[in-house]
Amino acid sequence: MTATNVRPKPPRATGAYCAPGAAVCGATPAAASGPAHVEEPVTYDAVLILGFGGPEGQDDVIPFLRNVTAGRGIPDERLEEVAHHYRHFGGVSPINQQNRELVTALRAELSARGRDLPVYWGNRNWMPYVSDALAQLHADGHRRALALATSAYSSYSSCRQYREDLADALEATGLGAELEIDKVGQFFDHPGFVQPFADGIREGMSRLAEQGITDTSEVEILFSTHSIPVADAERSGPRDRDFGDGGAYAAQHTAVAERIMADLGLDCAWQLVYQSRSGPPSVPWLEPDINDAMAELPSRGRRGVLIVPLGFVSDHMEVMWDLDTEAIETAAGLGLVAVRTATPGTAPAYVAGLADLIDERLWGTPGAERTRMTALGPWYDVCRPGCCENKRLGFRPALAGLEP
Repeated sequence: MTATNVRPKPPRATGAYCAPGAAVCGATPAAASGPAHVEEPVTYDAVLILGFGGPEGQDDVIPFLRNVTAGRGIPDERLEEVAHHYRHFGGVSPINQQNRELVTALRAELSARGRDLPVYWGNRNWMPYVSDALAQLHADGHRRALALATSAYSSYSSCRQYREDLADALEATGLGAELEIDKVGQFFDHPGFVQPFADGIREGMSRLAEQGITDTSEVEILFSTHSIPVADAERSGPRDRDFGDGGAYAAQHTAVAERIMADLGLDCAWQLVYQSRSGPPSVPWLEPDINDAMAELPSRGRRGVLIVPLGFVSDHMEVMWDLDTEAIETAAGLGLVAVRTATPGTAPAYVAGLADLIDERLWGTPGAERTRMTALGPWYDVCRPGCCENKRLGFRPALAGLEP
């Protein structure tokens, strides 16, 4: 794909189609009243993977970044300051290929379970767009889809914006009255998502030991996730629950890290850190930054650092640049031995976990019977009112949630 083939992503929706009497726009009858957990079977006829998207060549980089920053009026000269991350890797983000591989793996897993469900894939910021995927699944005769976003946690960009993408795509295609679309809830504490990180930590500790660091008191584990504006973090999750500083976003990451450490029984220090912040310095974002956190480690007697990309489902650009490049360079400059553990990617446990999440909705598994690894879950099938507001943009039309 090159820039000569670029089509702009769909404009923001001005509204969302709601069936008569429905409290949730675009939903199946089972979800239309807005239950926290849909506990009746639903006969979905397609699965839709929702991705962020990424460029696939040098000519794509700036058009892609224009999509990412649409509506903010950022000039191309400033976009070039970010573009070098992509240009360093030939202008290719790995995220599209990773999603192609995930689609293939999920299709195989569903087929092995006897689920005759085609799997489609659409992106927010690059082709194929969500609107492309909806148009194709509609053309193929499907009318009831279950969407699954490639993001496990609650925040505007990782949950609500995907719900907005669905509304945008339905308006752009004119299919609002013809398609029913539900969404899988956030799966941060599903065993299929958590297990690959635990496995990675075990392997990472062994790699540190091979390099001479066998005393766990000399190791610090840094669970890293994407930083977001503090104002958005405080608005993550439903309004009627108090998650403390950082909202549901920070609480979910912390709960998962605590569970992993408890299950592994490791006697070493750890902390939740953040990466990849952007925007003006005057806007507070979640901290500490991973590089700042590492700077404190030598004075605490640490010789090794295990970097766990807990906020990411695959090795996309934020992992490859901000962790594998910048963070590893920071560690080397501090004299630390650093190991970065794997993301779930297409690990069998993760793919099987996604299929489990789909099965929960196919069979209407009661919330109390869904397997989760923290006290925060299972998360909501239908997002609660006001969930994950973007302070700057306010509430826009969205599917799979109660208004606003």
